[in-house]
Amino acid sequence: MNRPQDKEFNSVKKRRMHQNCSQSQFIFLGIINNLEIKVILFTTFVLVYLTNLLANLGLITVIRLDSRLHTPMYFFLSHLSFCDLCYSTAVGPKMLMDIFATDKSIPFYGCALQFLIFCIFADSECLLLAVMAFDRYQAISNPLLYTVNMSSKVCSLLMVGVYLVGVTDALVHTTLTFRLCFCGSNEINHFFCDVPPLLLLSCSDTQVNELVIFTVFGFIELSTISGVLVSYCYIILSVLKMPSAEGRFKAFSTCTSHLTAVAIFQGTMLFMYFRPSSSYSLDQDKMTSVFYTLVIPMLNPLIYSLRNKDVKEALVKLKYKICS
Repeated sequence: MNRPQDKEFNSVKKRRMHQNCSQSQFIFLGIINNLEIKVILFTTFVLVYLTNLLANLGLITVIRLDSRLHTPMYFFLSHLSFCDLCYSTAVGPKMLMDIFATDKSIPFYGCALQFLIFCIFADSECLLLAVMAFDRYQAISNPLLYTVNMSSKVCSLLMVGVYLVGVTDALVHTTLTFRLCFCGSNEINHFFCDVPPLLLLSCSDTQVNELVIFTVFGFIELSTISGVLVSYCYIILSVLKMPSAEGRFKAFSTCTSHLTAVAIFQGTMLFMYFRPSSSYSLDQDKMTSVFYTLVIPMLNPLIYSLRNKDVKEALVKLKYKICS
């Protein structure tokens, strides 16, 4: 039988163990320490992030204001810009402040919140790209039934599903990561709270975390890439059956922007999270992370707007309204 003193001792022991394996804050080591390179990086990243904000907010605004763009394709495109805006903002401002800051710390729960927001919208974007491929398949392969198959209700339900999966997956990874023990150094060799550097910092057994990343995130990647490939196989078959060369060109041109965005985003994700652990290099990963947290969110609206006649016309129309 356990005596009251034993229970009290065990309770104190558990509290001490919890205190020893938790950190009140983490400290980012940042990207680089060379002052001259810091100035160049800061200037470049500020321009990239401002372009990201203006391009994504501008695209969302144009889609909302121009009634001609109130179609399923642009509905999903506005959500793509929203995801880009959210996950880049979760990382970008803190990274920019830390380039010249002496105190690069972030509270434990602030780190968890940063990772949660980043994961929600990065996962959502991954799924959204597959939904957009399905939308293009419906528009090209079933044009007569397109408005029925992709009604506003269907589009809204698809987006609810995308965000629900994103939130669920993010909560799983965040919970598993931030219940680990961090009993040693609190210095993260990175510029934001991402899973790989946090797992390297933990003094707990991280096999479960690595297995969950591989299975859950792997399933999301596999299903979305498969969905995109299957959709485009049907699209290509449908396009080849079109009698008009102009029709074939127009159909392919509407898909080129989306395929470019998919290739850039999915290629970067696969490189970051699905390569052998023996090839991990945090210094290399930091530069890759800059690419998918700041550069890709900037590229997406530019890719879609520069190659899209409707968006360019809507931008000209909006500019004319503002100037007049």
